[in-house]
Amino acid sequence: MIARIKEDIQTVFKKDPAAKNLVEVLLCYPGLHAIWMYRISHFFWVHGAKTFARFISHISRFLTGIEIHPGATIGRRFFIDHGMGVVIGETSEIGDDVLLYQGVVLGGTSLEKKKRHPTVRDNAVIGAGAIVLGAIEIGEGAKIGAGSVVIKNVPAGSTVVGVPGRIAGTHPVKKVDLDHSQLPDPLAKALNIIIKEQEKLAERITILEGMEGLKSKIDIYFEEKKKEIAKMFEPLEKGEK
Repeated sequence: MIARIKEDIQTVFKKDPAAKNLVEVLLCYPGLHAIWMYRISHFFWVHGAKTFARFISHISRFLTGIEIHPGATIGRRFFIDHGMGVVIGETSEIGDDVLLYQGVVLGGTSLEKKKRHPTVRDNAVIGAGAIVLGAIEIGEGAKIGAGSVVIKNVPAGSTVVGVPGRIAGTHPVKKVDLDHSQLPDPLAKALNIIIKEQEKLAERITILEGMEGLKSKIDIYFEEKKKEIAKMFEPLEKGEK
């Protein structure tokens, strides 16, 4: 037990550069307090005292703002940074060296009494406000971007962003990786490709129009729209004068 407590404290120093000293970690880290209270409640849960286990969990939620169901299974060196609003459901399974940020939800999608919450494998990082729903698996070393909603399995070493979550790329699995903010944006990439293609087409059309001495109907359309917009602002401009 003492060895596990020391390991938890060391995990805080490894995963949060803001941690300055032992006293600060012991007094000011609700994520650490929530883990310790979870372990107590989990002990009573597995030994049949489920109501008492839930009561301890309820007290922990009141004190820390973090709700961890005593029935969840959590590995070693698990860390919740900041933590407010984190919810971990009953059948959730979390591996070793997992990092969660504030507002993360590991939620269920079924009313049946079965496995209905996510499984998060070792070294995964789940960003602030991300929601992971259902009996799905987040693979080893995966990264879930802040604010993402994940409803499908995520392969190991993958990066997921968006609503619903989409795989934006892959990366090497690292023991400690805090660069969760450096995530690719697949939507921005797609829009960038479309814009570049439009620019190429516009350039070709301009060349062809110059060769034929033509004026595009599209150009005429936009000129008419510009005049309409200008008329909309005429009364305002006259009033200001």
